[in-house]
Amino acid sequence: MNNLNSVLLEGELIKNPDYQTGGKNSPVCRFTLASNRFFKSDTGIEKETCCLDIEARGKLAAQCYQYGRQGRGARVVGRLKQEHSRTAEGNPLARIVLVAEHIEFRPLMTPEQKQLFRDREDHDMGR
Repeated sequence: MNNLNSVLLEGELIKNPDYQTGGKNSPVCRFTLASNRFFKSDTGIEKETCCLDIEARGKLAAQCYQYGRQGRGARVVGRLKQEHSRTAEGNPLARIVLVAEHIEFRPLMTPEQKQLFRDREDHDMGR
C-alpha cells in the first residue's frame, strides 16, 4: 500500500520555464516556484521564502510552457520525488522535486494592479 505523498504549493515562478523532450519523447517542463511566508517576530514582520523545483510532463508540460512566465503566480498540486546524483568529485547529492499533477496559473496583472495588491498586502501585514 502506498503512503500519502501529496503537496499543495502556491507561489511565483522565479524564472521562465524550461521545456525539453524527455524519455520516450514525452515533453518535460521544469521551473522553480518561490513561496513566501510572513510571520511576526520580536523585530517585526519577517518573511521566509521557500523555493522548490517543479516538474510537469505530457500535456501539462506544454501548458506550463505556454502560460508560465517569470513572476506569474501559480498553485501546484503534486507529489514529492527525491532525485539522487553525484557531484563532479563523486560526492552523493540529493534534491527534492515537486512532480506536478495539476497546475493553476493566476491571472496576469497590470503593473498598477500589482502595486495595488502589494499596497493592500503591506496594509494587512501592518507595514
